[in-house]
Amino acid sequence: MAYGFMQIALTPSVVAAQAEMGAHRLWQDFKGHRAFDRFTDREAAFIAARDSFYMASVSETGWPYVQHRGGPPGFLRLIDDRTLAYADFRGNRQYISTGNLAANNRVSIILLDYPRRARLKIYGHIERLSLDADPALTEQLLDKDYGATAERIFRLRLDAFDWNCPQHITPRFTEAEIARAVQPLHERIADLEREIAALRAGGN
Repeated sequence: MAYGFMQIALTPSVVAAQAEMGAHRLWQDFKGHRAFDRFTDREAAFIAARDSFYMASVSETGWPYVQHRGGPPGFLRLIDDRTLAYADFRGNRQYISTGNLAANNRVSIILLDYPRRARLKIYGHIERLSLDADPALTEQLLDKDYGATAERIFRLRLDAFDWNCPQHITPRFTEAEIARAVQPLHERIADLEREIAALRAGGN
């Protein structure tokens, strides 16, 4: 394959750190699934279910910056097997990521599924588009039911991705996930309350 996650990540200093910890032989000439540079159905389904991700960029002065991005599930959209895109919604208007990406368009993205303790890491190059640059793409990315102001479109070209191990990911659940989990309990309680009410009425 043209690119592999570890080919990008294994800088001399990373190799030195691995050697110091006795782990460098694990990654020498590694040819496993971490060589993937095209999304499959597995990644497509995972990405479509996410309502947030974390994106790292680097400034001209070398400082890294990690930005949380959120929206309705699936707001990060798979366009094809090497392209992602999303509408960038207005936030606190610091524009740190936007500025960083104008100087260096390399990004690293992490997507997490906390209940299932799954983590997808992505390396890519990103471009910024105005909302009217590609009307068809903008229409595809905007959710009219989501009450947020989109300011631009970001389109990412995949270089490589990797699935992380589930260690040390604490399961967390959204309000909607908890509501779905406890719905059978609410229904059972309602049934029991109706039974109690019927028994009381019959005893009078």
